[in-house]
Amino acid sequence: MKRVPVTPLVVAAAFVATLGAALPAPRSAAPPTEITVYHSPTCECCKRWISYLKENGFAVKSIEQEDLAEIKAELGVIPKVQSCHTALVQGYVIEGHVPVEDIRRLLREKPHVVGLAAPGMPASAPGMDMGRSPYEVVAFSAKGDVTEWARH
Repeated sequence: MKRVPVTPLVVAAAFVATLGAALPAPRSAAPPTEITVYHSPTCECCKRWISYLKENGFAVKSIEQEDLAEIKAELGVIPKVQSCHTALVQGYVIEGHVPVEDIRRLLREKPHVVGLAAPGMPASAPGMDMGRSPYEVVAFSAKGDVTEWARH
């Protein structure tokens, strides 16, 4: 067997090989969060909110239907928080133009609520994008309780 002379280059190569073996394997990126959005096929603000979700790393399943009353009732969306579209993410309901930072906080904190809502159609919410009017995102429960989640 031929002996390799010990040179600075050989020492450096051995060091790099040893260091590489000692480092943890690189983590693969987490898969995007899947969200299903029920919306009218003609609602442009719903489509803009879906684009906003995609731009922010969500994997969106879009389900177009004319009447959302049945899905809202089935998912427990109480009348006082309703908006134009309804989404489902990891067992939570997202009603209306809720910002992604609020959705991510919901998924991180996992409170005991049905979901979050941006009641009505706030003009400055994502997907609406009309000005800088303050609006509120609320958490709502199956009992009908509504509490402030965030102010924007």
